[in-house]
Amino acid sequence: MKSKRHAKIIEIIGKHDVDTQEELLRYLRGEGFDVTQATVSRDIKELRLIKTAADGGKYKYTNAAAREKDADTSYKFHFLLKESAHTVDFAGNIVAIKCYTGLANAVCATMDALHWEGMVATLSGDDTIFVLMRDSEQAARMAEEIRRLMAR
Repeated sequence: MKSKRHAKIIEIIGKHDVDTQEELLRYLRGEGFDVTQATVSRDIKELRLIKTAADGGKYKYTNAAAREKDADTSYKFHFLLKESAHTVDFAGNIVAIKCYTGLANAVCATMDALHWEGMVATLSGDDTIFVLMRDSEQAARMAEEIRRLMAR
């Protein structure tokens, strides 16, 4: 029951800007969970939920573990890209990233984990990554962003 409740809490805070334990308690009860304030408080601690700024000057609960994982993946991608890639270009809706020999697969794997907007698929070889974008405008934006990240 606890794991289902934890999953529901993550779902709730993903859909709603929940800023108090009482509000989270109401959502859980509305979903059929018979919980107390003490249980919700323990769940918040166990899930490592933190409050972050929301729209309108309010705060909301956020899953700290998920944020840390995303930040870690983003850091790895930026580090690998800067150290491994040397050129980027695009043609139509395909972005081509040239890497030093043997490093393209690592960059590509971390890039996939970031779920870029407009990215359909990636394909990597030993020293080249092809990124299929939905359209040429998104390909141009991605190529520019990759160039910017490489220059840091």
